[in-house]
Amino acid sequence: MTDVKELLLSRIRDVADYPEPGVLFKDITPLLADPAAFTALTDALAELTVRHGATKIVGLEARGFILGAPAAVRAGVGFIPVRKAGKLPGATLSQTYDLEYGSAEIEVHAEDLAAGDRVMVIDDVLATGGTAEASLQLIRRAGAEVAGVAVLMELSFLPGRRRLESALAGAPLEALITV
Repeated sequence: MTDVKELLLSRIRDVADYPEPGVLFKDITPLLADPAAFTALTDALAELTVRHGATKIVGLEARGFILGAPAAVRAGVGFIPVRKAGKLPGATLSQTYDLEYGSAEIEVHAEDLAAGDRVMVIDDVLATGGTAEASLQLIRRAGAEVAGVAVLMELSFLPGRRRLESALAGAPLEALITV
């Protein structure tokens, strides 16, 4: 796994002062453009999905779609997009959550998750944990079980892991890279 982490880290570009001064943005687009790195990432996420007994992957908008969909195919499980409010047609379950300033809302198709499903949540970065926490609430409200959360990168200087501890209720939080 050390070789995979080194490969992934080598393909993540730091962009200073984006999206605002003082922020060091971690750009994953070079990783996605490299077939070997993207394959290694997909394989690692699929392996976590299988290891934790997930039957479905929830990908969080938008980069969670990019990472979660191929991992679902590789793991042989279904893929469910969790989107910003108003983006899904048909009946949805929604969950509002607090941001630093204001609130946001995410949705999932009501029929996509059910009792008996074990769901792995996948996203690119764990920062403050708000979206991930809301997704765990949505999954449980739909009657499904949380198999865990897997992210490419955890920003350890932000409170995401602490915020998710109680919401995980013992389910694992796996970060392939911690910065």
